[in-house]
Order: sequence, then C-alpha cells, then structure tokens
Amino acid sequence: CEAQVLIASAGQSARARHLVSRVPRVRHLVVDEPSPRDAIAYEAALSDASSQLRRERIDPDSVCMQPYTSGSTGQPKGVLHTGNTLLAAARSCIAHLNLTAEEVILMASPLSHQRGFVYGLVLPLVLGARSVLQEIWLPRTAAQWIEDESVSFTMAATPFLADMAQSPELEGFNFSSFRTFVSAGAPIPRVIARHAADRLGAHIASGWGMTENSLVTTTRREDLEEKVFETDGLAHEGMEVRIRDAEGGLAGVGVEGWLQSRGAAQFVGYLKKPDLADVDAEGWFETGDLATMDGDGYIRITGRTKDVIIRGGENIPVVEVEELLYQHPHVSAAAIVGMPDERLGERACCFLILSAGATLTFGEMVGYLLSKGLSKTYLPERLEIVSEMPRTASGKIQKFHLRETLQR
Repeated sequence: CEAQVLIASAGQSARARHLVSRVPRVRHLVVDEPSPRDAIAYEAALSDASSQLRRERIDPDSVCMQPYTSGSTGQPKGVLHTGNTLLAAARSCIAHLNLTAEEVILMASPLSHQRGFVYGLVLPLVLGARSVLQEIWLPRTAAQWIEDESVSFTMAATPFLADMAQSPELEGFNFSSFRTFVSAGAPIPRVIARHAADRLGAHIASGWGMTENSLVTTTRREDLEEKVFETDGLAHEGMEVRIRDAEGGLAGVGVEGWLQSRGAAQFVGYLKKPDLADVDAEGWFETGDLATMDGDGYIRITGRTKDVIIRGGENIPVVEVEELLYQHPHVSAAAIVGMPDERLGERACCFLILSAGATLTFGEMVGYLLSKGLSKTYLPERLEIVSEMPRTASGKIQKFHLRETLQR
C-alpha cells in the first residue's frame, strides 16, 4: 500500500524496525515510547499533515482507510473505503439498532479490522458516545468492564459471544447496563445465541457483513424470537441485499442462491486490483456467500461459494496454504476444509496424500508451513493422511465429501 508511516507498540518495536529496514518507502517509525529521534520524526509527520490540511479540504469521497482482507477468494486485497462509506456504516447501525449518545461501547476486536475501526472508533464519534477498548480478549475482563463502565453495546465475532455465554468466570457479574451484543463475522450457533441472551439479559443481534461493506444486516430488538435466533437479519437503512438464482434472476422465498449487496457503505474498490471487485453496472456486489431470504426480507447465510474457512471471524486463505503444502517434497495432493467448532464456528482440517513410503506428522507439517512464512493464524488444527481424494470426472477434489467425513 506504499505506506510512509508505521506506528507500533513498544513491545513490537524490534519487529517494526525490521519491517522498516525492508521497506525503504516508510519514512517514519512511531512507537508508543519514542526515542528523541522518533519523537522528532513523529512531530515532522504531524507538521506535514497539519500543513496539508490547512491547504486542502479533504474530499469525503476520497479514500481514507484501507483494511486488508482475504475475502471469499483467498487473495489478500486492500479494501478501499472513504469518509462517506464509513459514516454510512456507522449511521445505518445507529438507526437500525436505535443507539443513542448514552451508549457505552466495548470493543475488543482489533482496530485494524473493519469491525474494530468502524464500530469501536467511528461509531462512538458519530454518536458522541464513550468507548472502552480492550486490547486482549479475556471474558472476565470484559465482564468486569461491562459492570464498572456500564457498557451497553458491543460487536464481536462468534467466539467472543461463545465465551460470554459459556465461561464459568462470569458468574456473579452485574450485566444490568448491557443491552445489545451484535455477533458477526461467522455463523452463530443458535444455541449459543440463546444461552448468551439468557445469561446477559441482552438482545443478541445476529449480523452479516464484510470488510467491503461493514455491517449490512442485523436483527432488531423488536423482532420476534424466530427472527432473532434463526436469521442473520434485515438490511440496514441505506443498504440493500438480494439473492440471485442460477439463471441470474431473483431467487424465490426460502430458495438458496448467491447473495449480493449494494448501498452507501459499500467499498469503492480494491487497491491495485480493480478487476477483483465483482460489482455490476447497477452497483450490486457479488459477496461470495450463499443465502436464503424469507418473505419479510430477512436473510440466512447458508454457505460460501469459495473455500475460505472462517475461524473465529478470521478468513483462512485456503488456496495459499494448499499451495505451500503442494510444495512439500512428499505431498502429492492437499485439500483443506472447515470442520464445525462450537466456539470458533470452524477449524481447519488438512487432508493429504503422500508419495509412496513417505510419512508426515502433524508437528512436521506445522513446522514446514511456518518455515515457509505462513502466519500462525492460518495453520490447520488437524491432519488426515488419506490414500485418495474424492474427485469429479474432471479431477477436481470434491471438498464437500471431505467435510462429510469429518461429521461422521
């Protein structure tokens, strides 16, 4: 993205300096306990920005944020958002969930994620409300802050909700101020949503959205229980969703099809990869998700058209991991599929066919992937060595058969 300033915590300063040494374009490194040299650089950067702001009026339709996502294709993409798309996301959430300036917002998702940035920083600014930022997720700490700070609202991925619903550490805390928990980023097991609602005494709002369009649908406090626990909600004001069938028309009520979205909060493209933005002439964005819609316009996510695994709200780029495995001298075929997990939604299972006489343990596989530079967050949690893969007549691996074997 050709960044010129890198900001890091003191604990990450050594890694940040190593990064800067490899990326000559970065001119300023800022750490939270700066040395005199860093402080001068920081002041210079601020001075440059202040001068520019005095000279130029910032266009609300110019790009101001660029989170990265691997999305539904597994290819890392820089998602381009403007001031107007971010404000639209915050305002539509306020209207849909009846939020007020009296809210106290807890945010434990990283601020480098769309969820953390929009709903932990932009939302409280638009509301004029207070936010509480939790750097490391610990259920007991979150419960203590809900009680001490009178937190009323949070948004987080499914594992956070599972912890709040099931952790024995939360007994005895006062959740009387807490009104709304929006869970998005991965499908929510309905039993967990019910347990969390009972324990927290709050509205558990199922939601769907992407880095490309923020939070697009959620259930509402006034919705019937069947909507709250059995759907992923209704489109927010300023956003639209529709389900397209195999022929390109609109799918009927309850019929599974391809989910599309459009509206004011939608991104304006991918950095240096404009061809990857699947948006038609009418502004409809192909999300890569499968869904159904009921007669009232509420959607239910039923699957994904691509093979990205969503583990705890994080997309695992399956193609990238498989390509690394194929580079192993003893691997002749590789396939990674999601296996159900009550807390994280999914975990990753790796199926391998090895060359004759070869062996590969789980630990050896992990060590190999790490040696190739793969992030620990993308590592599979299970390894299955098989003699053959289910395939189509054209030779493509049928991953749905592999998923079925994990559920037996």
